[in-house]
Amino acid sequence: MIIQRPLFTTATAGFALPAWFWLGAGVYALLLVNGNALLRDSDTYWHIAVGKWIFEHNTFPRVDTYSFTKAGEPWISTSWLAQVLYAGSYEIGGWAGPIILAATCIAGTFAFLAFILGRRIRSIHAIMIALVALPVSASHFLARPHVLALPVMLAWVNGLLGASERREPPSFWLLPLMVLWANLHGGFVFGLALIVPIAFDAWWNAEASQRGPLALRWIVFGACAFVACCATPYGWGSILASRKILGLGDLLNLISEWSPADFSRFSIFEACVLALIASSLYFGVKLSPPRILLVLGLFHMALSHVRNADIFALLTPLVVLTPVSSQFGLQPDRFGKTIFPTASAAMLVTVLGVSTWAFAANHRFSPPLIHSPAAAIDVLKLRGAKRILNDFPFGGYLISQQMPVFIDSRAELYGEQFVMAYFRALQLRDVNQFLGMLKEYEIDAVLLTPATPAAGLLDHLDGWQRVYSDETAVVHIRNAENAGKW
Repeated sequence: MIIQRPLFTTATAGFALPAWFWLGAGVYALLLVNGNALLRDSDTYWHIAVGKWIFEHNTFPRVDTYSFTKAGEPWISTSWLAQVLYAGSYEIGGWAGPIILAATCIAGTFAFLAFILGRRIRSIHAIMIALVALPVSASHFLARPHVLALPVMLAWVNGLLGASERREPPSFWLLPLMVLWANLHGGFVFGLALIVPIAFDAWWNAEASQRGPLALRWIVFGACAFVACCATPYGWGSILASRKILGLGDLLNLISEWSPADFSRFSIFEACVLALIASSLYFGVKLSPPRILLVLGLFHMALSHVRNADIFALLTPLVVLTPVSSQFGLQPDRFGKTIFPTASAAMLVTVLGVSTWAFAANHRFSPPLIHSPAAAIDVLKLRGAKRILNDFPFGGYLISQQMPVFIDSRAELYGEQFVMAYFRALQLRDVNQFLGMLKEYEIDAVLLTPATPAAGLLDHLDGWQRVYSDETAVVHIRNAENAGKW
């Protein structure tokens, strides 16, 4: 009698790499192959420049040194650690360095999300949720500081929610996460603010006799978290600087990532929102009032600013995970062994590392030309231009070339009034304001995109000459005979 053995036994199944690990590897490979997409924002230029400055001066910026319009005015970098990491990776691997760093953190974030979900529901469902969150978040996948903070945010919120579900205060071991977050990105203020609604959730679910002591212990944790936020080179100034961005008023509507969600055209975000509403209605999902407030708050953030879509996609599954899994009796996968296959994981990581090195060595990574007017900058340098009125997308590249800028994306430095006046002037909504700006700041050269209305006006303005143009940029120089005449 021949007994056939199953191809995979329970004992060996436990040593297979978990699904969340494969998800992370797949996301990383996808991001690496499309690495240039992570460089499609000109902010990457100046973030690397700030990181280099910190390396070279062995200190932290406290005043602006990159513009001639706000030179010497107070400015601090709330993302100094991320900028140092990007600058270091750039020095090691060129543009491949920041791409690999950003891709690793993004992939780790989605692997971590699937891991957290997989502890309460089946792995296949956890992977499906993560794969839905991936395209919703994709528009904000950029080699900028916020992606380095994504796994920290996920760990922080998971820790707070876990404490709430256990009817106890969060562990003080979470505080180092807040310290790390506060030095990586200004979004740590959001993490600090989340303590309040999640503490309310813990209070709501606690026995009446335990609510008072529990609330007090959450308050103590919140105070410690506030102190942890101040463990930066700038102390509590980091909190003030982060909040300053949210006070820019109407200016936020002019910055694409701060604009509200647009439902005039069908998008992946809208599809996911509609699917979420439909499934909740069909299956009768029930959440406690605090959890409902959390979901609505995250949804409001995503509607208010498109840059918050990734926060909604990553955190909403964590908020509803325990209530939904309890309501419908969902269970995680069960294996005979739970030992993590370290050798297999190390082998896969090695393969990814070798593949990364081979791909980076034979592939040219670079930011898009639309943000990198190299030829135009060469003309400006040749002409000896010093005070350049630049278009908004070119600020980062000018900083990387050590050329003082008129403006860049540090809106909190320039302020709402200055930036709004700048946009009105370049769009020729007020021609006199544009002419006044040329005079007030003694502009000797103008670097604009071909589509900017002010570029066309300069073609017909006495005292100005177009000396260069291509599909990316247009350069006008003040005529030598008119230099110094205002």
